[in-house]
Amino acid sequence: MELSQTGDTVGKNVIKEFKEVMYGMNEIYDATKDEQFSKAYIDIDEPRIRELDNGRRIPYRYMHGGFEGTPVKFSFCFPEAEDYEERFYQYLSPFPGPEEELASVAVTGIDDKIAFCITHGAYYVESNMGSGAIFTNSDDNTMSYRSSAAAAEYSRVMARKVYGYEHRPYGYVYGGSGGGYRTIACIENTNAFDGAAPYVIGSPYAIPNCQTTRAHAERLLRNKIGQIIDAVDAGGSGDPYAGLNEEEAAALKEATLFGYPLKSWFSSADLNDGALPVLLPGIKAMDTSYFEEFWKEPGYLGADPESSAARERICMDSKIRLCYVPGKKMQTLEREDAKKVVDTRNGVNDAWKKMLSSSGTDTEPWLELTHLPVPAEGHNLYLKGLILTVLSGKAEGKKLQVGKVTDGRVYLTDGFGTDPIMETLELMEIGDEVHLDNSDYIAIQTYHRHQVPTPDYHAWDQFRGMDKAPLYPQRKTLAGPVFCGNGPGCKQNGMIQGKIIICASLMDEQAYPWQADWYRRKVASEHDGKDTDYCRLYYFDNVLHDDITASVDELHATSYIAGLKQALIDLALWVEEGVEPLPSSHYEVDGGHVLVPDSAAERGGLQPVVSLNANGNKYAHAKAGEPVHFTAEAEVPEGAGSLTFVEWSFEGETDFPEKGKWELCDNGQRGTAKAVHVFEKPGTYFAVVRVKSERSGDKTEPFTQIRNIDRARVMVE
Repeated sequence: MELSQTGDTVGKNVIKEFKEVMYGMNEIYDATKDEQFSKAYIDIDEPRIRELDNGRRIPYRYMHGGFEGTPVKFSFCFPEAEDYEERFYQYLSPFPGPEEELASVAVTGIDDKIAFCITHGAYYVESNMGSGAIFTNSDDNTMSYRSSAAAAEYSRVMARKVYGYEHRPYGYVYGGSGGGYRTIACIENTNAFDGAAPYVIGSPYAIPNCQTTRAHAERLLRNKIGQIIDAVDAGGSGDPYAGLNEEEAAALKEATLFGYPLKSWFSSADLNDGALPVLLPGIKAMDTSYFEEFWKEPGYLGADPESSAARERICMDSKIRLCYVPGKKMQTLEREDAKKVVDTRNGVNDAWKKMLSSSGTDTEPWLELTHLPVPAEGHNLYLKGLILTVLSGKAEGKKLQVGKVTDGRVYLTDGFGTDPIMETLELMEIGDEVHLDNSDYIAIQTYHRHQVPTPDYHAWDQFRGMDKAPLYPQRKTLAGPVFCGNGPGCKQNGMIQGKIIICASLMDEQAYPWQADWYRRKVASEHDGKDTDYCRLYYFDNVLHDDITASVDELHATSYIAGLKQALIDLALWVEEGVEPLPSSHYEVDGGHVLVPDSAAERGGLQPVVSLNANGNKYAHAKAGEPVHFTAEAEVPEGAGSLTFVEWSFEGETDFPEKGKWELCDNGQRGTAKAVHVFEKPGTYFAVVRVKSERSGDKTEPFTQIRNIDRARVMVE
């Protein structure tokens, strides 16, 4: 993700757009009547070829253009006439930028959005939505859905010219996460689209609350993450609270009740807090006093001197006694004979790595200070969000992100809203005063406790008393609608202008799964409870927030993207031919938990369900050199297709090198696969099976092979 704004700019925009954010339109927007988008132009019109992984070459017609007098640009990709079925799919990015309309052109393989469209009877539309801003698109925060609708309507004009006859192409808009907000804005507020497929979506209160709950838990549990992961993994104890102290257990419970899936803790091993550092400047600008009151006022965690917040707070002054700039001679009071070290990484693809490196080598920029932070007894330093501010000298006022503190050195890393590392270091001198502070980053981590919304948001029930009143002091402003409404230009209202299919992840670590159900219920509330006439919601197990086919960890998670593509196909059939899509997934919501049945027959939806055993159990013991027998039982929900592939990973191979065969029954809806593997060395292994199904059972279809995985633990002695 590229960020084009500084922290100060973000803050100013958030304040401005807080005053302007819209909560729904009084009338449906018609882009064909908007003078702002009345003058379109095409600056590229040429034939192109896309090549699939199987070598198939697909010709299409590519157009690029925009609207005069606006920053809005778009691209259209039209299939050959014989492959065209009078529809288009339009993708909306979470963070549009000046060149967003070109983003999909370079994508290849099974993630190729353009190839999927032109092989399924549709042309493809993408635009930059008018801006590269983070939280909004222009001075008018309705630009996102208005420009998207305008691009859609102009694509229809060009489609009539390309294919030579009068028709109105059906239009379907889709996008995930931030793009999901934008997709919902389009289907609620415009007449340009016949259907929508928002995926991994948030609620109006998702931001920053999903990020803060996760960051708070990860801070307190950072030294216990390994045992939590092991407990909830295949063959584990099943008790993630075992071995946690009272404070740690409370943090895990808080995050879990809020919706952070227990199975997703493996993704927290790298302690990545997602977009929270990006959001922090805007929150601070909107609610400045919170960051002072947090450390002083009763009811806030930081005001308790015995709290984890107070214990891990770093707020101290120091002075520079040594400054090391890669490629420059070290300055030092004590080491005048220091050798010059030259960093040769200066290319466009590797120069930036000097700032991001965490290897502890001599190529990293670092400082030695007269005073360093000291952890509390029995604890280690918490360095996330630790900012070094220069208080004197030529670099006064500059801010740098601290990556780590080790061997008496403060290592610097890239960060949002901070200054360029190398330029700042060039200005710094021995004796310059600096301030180290992580106060704001710790304070923001419990912001959700002070943001309790209306009672229909059950994830906050844990922060309400018996009388339903909030247990903690509440801020005057609820930040969620501000941040969640700025980008799309409105707050979700459920008043959709077409059919909608929602895809959600049960392991979503960024947009917790209950939020998809919240929106489904919102649609129902605006349509006399008849959400089945307008809406479907499909949950996918063992998948994260990411929307590329290759998971960040192929052995713990898989992808929902093939299911999303099938949903787009089903959406078109629903709208154009009245073919009812499969019923929504069967699930229950308990506070922040989304629970699904174990079997595919009961769960429904689109995804196959698989169960893996080793020697008949989830946890098997074996001796080195002894064969271990694996059995995978899989089932496809009724009407969702047939099993197509089964593949194995026994010793951590991420490419699943062992390809298996199904013993199928019920026309491929159910199957059993068996394998034998010999582990030659002692250790703990996790065998993983990955299965795929396809609606028509077609093994050659590249885009709609819907995946699932399961794991089994093997202890080899």
